[in-house]
Amino acid sequence: MLRDVAFAMRPGNALLLLGANGAGKSTLLRVLAGLKRLDGGQVLWNGQDIAEDRPAHAARCAYLGEGNAIKPGLTAVENLRFAAAGRDVSPALAAFDLTPLADLPARMLSAGQRRRLALARLLVSNATLWLLDEPTLGLDAASVGRLGAVLAAHRAGGGLVVAATHLELPLPGADTLRLGA
Repeated sequence: MLRDVAFAMRPGNALLLLGANGAGKSTLLRVLAGLKRLDGGQVLWNGQDIAEDRPAHAARCAYLGEGNAIKPGLTAVENLRFAAAGRDVSPALAAFDLTPLADLPARMLSAGQRRRLALARLLVSNATLWLLDEPTLGLDAASVGRLGAVLAAHRAGGGLVVAATHLELPLPGADTLRLGA
């Protein structure tokens, strides 16, 4: 259960959500995404409650849960094109070293490769707010480094990142919110 949670973010900010299992990190991410309703309080975007215009809020958010939400029967490139709404997916494939795997069905990818594919979807989403639940799940050190570069570029362009994690993330200068203390 979430109680007394308050924070504000400006363009380029990042927020790490920390806490034990069950502390509410994933719940808070779902609330921020507009996927879970609050029992009390509100989530504001530029002073407006996100519940007043859910489609507009959905358009500015990209949510990556613990599951990768990729379609196993589609190739890596098809999965990205499905989310890209006509945008070029080549840079997203390259950013996560997936170009050599572009034509493989997602079911043939390793767990780490599937996670990189899910992360690549962030790049084609055109969303300002990235909500990440354990984004490094299944990633090796090189992939975590790639993720760090992608997160830095997103923030440099004014994007926002909120990430729930148990492990250190490459988010220099991020604020921290400890839940369930």
